Amino acid sequence: MRRILAVVLRYLYVYRRSWVRQFEMVFWPTMDLLVWGYVTIFIQRTAGGELPNFITFLIGAMIFWDILYRCQQGISISFLEDVWARNLLNVFCSPLRLSEYITATYIFGLMRVGATFILMSFVALVLYRFDVFDMGLYLLPFLANLLVFGLTMGLFAVSVMLRFGQGAEALVWALPFLIQPVSAVFYPIEVLPSALKNIASLLPTSYVFEGMRAVIRNGNLPSGELLLASGLNLLYLALSAWLLSRMFDFARDKGTLGKLGME
Repeated sequence: MRRILAVVLRYLYVYRRSWVRQFEMVFWPTMDLLVWGYVTIFIQRTAGGELPNFITFLIGAMIFWDILYRCQQGISISFLEDVWARNLLNVFCSPLRLSEYITATYIFGLMRVGATFILMSFVALVLYRFDVFDMGLYLLPFLANLLVFGLTMGLFAVSVMLRFGQGAEALVWALPFLIQPVSAVFYPIEVLPSALKNIASLLPTSYVFEGMRAVIRNGNLPSGELLLASGLNLLYLALSAWLLSRMFDFARDKGTLGKLGME
């Protein structure tokens, strides 16, 4: 436990001394909320008030999506920070185990998610009178599923970098946006063509965002969506953890772990 806390503190010290990193944490979420919020208001006014839940759906989806994105980035960017600093060998030559390293990066990612969530909730309340806490307790299980899937995507991104090197860095940034069109974030699955519906049915995020809309619309817990999202999440988390373990062993055996950051 002390080793995990030491790694978390290390990342905190880096952010405390870097105003650029602190600025990045607040800049993109705020810009997303400003653009999508005012686009939503424009569409709602154009529709003559015939879409009373539209702003709630869209701003709620925006906040939930950013939680998933920040959670994935918390693990991936922490790993990249060590690659860029050529620090991976130092990290894994220490008594620190891979599971402890991932746990520490995930905890740090959750801290980033918490800070971003508070910021976006405040901005949404001030600008749009949108109180995220009025959305109901039934959203909490779906929020938990997003946090788990963010962990899964983070493990997958790190696995790919361990296997293919720093050239796969672009995947770290692109992975969340690869699944966004088929995750039903801003629109329901039913608008997708059949082929994309099949892909969406394999992603827990599609059930999470469909469930979120059902909670806002009806105030009831859609247990079917929740069970499917949770089941898929457990499956993908187990697979990604297995993949990470295999790729870490591969990088250590082939001696490529120390070459990351030198390509």
